[in-house]
Amino acid sequence: MEPLRMGVLGCAGIARRRMLPAINAFPDTRLVAVASRDPLRARRTAADAGCEAVHGYAELLARDDIDAVYVPLPAALHEQWVRAALEAGKHVLGEKPLTTDPAATAELAALAATSGLALRENVMFVHHAQHAEVRRLVEDGAIGEIRFLRAEFAIPRLPDGDIRYDPRLGGGALWDTGVYPVRAALYFLGADLELLGASRTGGAPGRPVDVSGTALLRTPSGTGVHLAFGLDHAYRSAYEIWGSEGVLTVDRAFTPPAEMPPRVRLERKDEVRDLVLPADDQVRNTLAAFTEAARGGTALEPVVLDQAVLLDRIHTGASPRALPTDEE
Repeated sequence: MEPLRMGVLGCAGIARRRMLPAINAFPDTRLVAVASRDPLRARRTAADAGCEAVHGYAELLARDDIDAVYVPLPAALHEQWVRAALEAGKHVLGEKPLTTDPAATAELAALAATSGLALRENVMFVHHAQHAEVRRLVEDGAIGEIRFLRAEFAIPRLPDGDIRYDPRLGGGALWDTGVYPVRAALYFLGADLELLGASRTGGAPGRPVDVSGTALLRTPSGTGVHLAFGLDHAYRSAYEIWGSEGVLTVDRAFTPPAEMPPRVRLERKDEVRDLVLPADDQVRNTLAAFTEAARGGTALEPVVLDQAVLLDRIHTGASPRALPTDEE
């Protein structure tokens, strides 16, 4: 079977660091071209990746030698260019969040379905084998009945000019790091989560978006959920599932290096065990899943729509409170 011929809309850091090398290394994909509105940036990125440079996103979508596109643009541009790609007959792997509006996400899902095209959101951690193992341990009763889930993802402060601090481009902690703990809650507890409360804190001048936030939720059976996210923190990437008989903890949960054997800590009465699992490459696994979806033209996974609704509830339910400035 011929490799899936892929183009990339944009030269974002995640594309250059992770996705372009992965597309080149994966046998079922072939990187054809990368596009940018800046022709020099396109040429530099394409030279590093060993593919063609294209000036302009529409120009890349017009090519007939590309089957699918990866869209790593700022969040506020996702809806426009994912839609354009689908209308051009391309399968789409869109960076997370697919859009910042659940209605728009649903419209794109419908467009992909009626067009027979694959549409996927690039939340890579769900493709790492460690989480399937944690879910198996939970289902096998290793910690009894789930009572509480906590998930956190935050990164250190970025330079003030970083696009993740630009509200016009869909910046902010919720859309950037908040997706991960929200998706973890959906992964382990399902879609029927009630939002009890949320808080988002805005940045100082130079960072006019939410730089941190928390959300408190519960399941219909009463399982509590606490989520935290941020762009101004010591690095944290973890979740904990607390049961009636034990606790499971996963560190480096959302962005583990491909060569790192993950550790899952299982704590029970009079027992603490670190389960060392085989290393796994979630970037490669994501491409494998996307390639399979493209070949089958399968619909958007329902969890992406559930995630969009939950993110919107957190966003609208917690207006960001600005941090005090030195003058206040």
